[in-house]
Amino acid sequence: MPESKIFRPGIFKDKIAVVTGGATGIGEAITRELALGGAKVVIASRKMHRLIPTAKGLSRDLSAEVVPMKCNIRERAEVEVLVDEVLKRYGRIDFLVNNGGGQFPSMAESYNERGWKAVIDTNLTGTWNMCQAVAVKHMLKHGGRIVTIVADMWRGFPGLMHTGAARAAVVNMTMSLAVEWARAKILINCVAPGTILSTGMKNYPPGLVDSAWPRIPLKRLGRTEEVAWAVAYLLSPAGDFITGETIKVDGGGSLWGDRWPIPDPAQKPDTKIPLWPEEQWPEFAVPPEEDEKKK
Repeated sequence: MPESKIFRPGIFKDKIAVVTGGATGIGEAITRELALGGAKVVIASRKMHRLIPTAKGLSRDLSAEVVPMKCNIRERAEVEVLVDEVLKRYGRIDFLVNNGGGQFPSMAESYNERGWKAVIDTNLTGTWNMCQAVAVKHMLKHGGRIVTIVADMWRGFPGLMHTGAARAAVVNMTMSLAVEWARAKILINCVAPGTILSTGMKNYPPGLVDSAWPRIPLKRLGRTEEVAWAVAYLLSPAGDFITGETIKVDGGGSLWGDRWPIPDPAQKPDTKIPLWPEEQWPEFAVPPEEDEKKK
């Protein structure tokens, strides 16, 4: 029987988890880790052609129960149906992992209304739809845990400003909900991956992998399972006293490096150091010892 490399067997036994975007990349790794721990996992997204192979493959390979359900998290009505179906099937939802999201690389001035709305609706509104639906229908009465995957947007997100704005809002939302929902024993946190080597890389320009890792202090890209381990940590008993926080899984990338090159100007900028006051107005200069006399 396959086992987690980090967590003890059965740590999530009898738990019911919903993972949005759970069929590919980081989402698949999270689904795998929860299933290895014994959880029954519902994976949801808009694309059944991705959900079905992942659900069937993990169910077979791990002797687990992974169930695919189609849902566009932007659409509140579909979210309501998803949550109702999970509750009808299992009677409860212990864990919600908001991994569903998406964006496209572009200069901010090139966004059109449709593109902007799609990114905000997916990453911010979609996350809120899931959080509120699960809380209102179940967790506010029974408790539970929510983890949302955000992004490395701590120094802004040039080239992906729309998703940076949405993810920053989700972090703030998480902090607020951690306080509001503490009374119901709902723990809610975020995990912020840096540049992770996953299938998601296929959506970005060629050369991203080679240009990204030198800007990370650990000099490599992250692995999807490393993000999954952080999520599992927050969902496990080790996370019992953690709420409203964001764990960065980025190899130190948010602390160092530049990812948006800015061309040098044609003319070198002025680097002349300003004068001291006594240099600027020598006629009023006094000897340094005057300071001692006035003490």
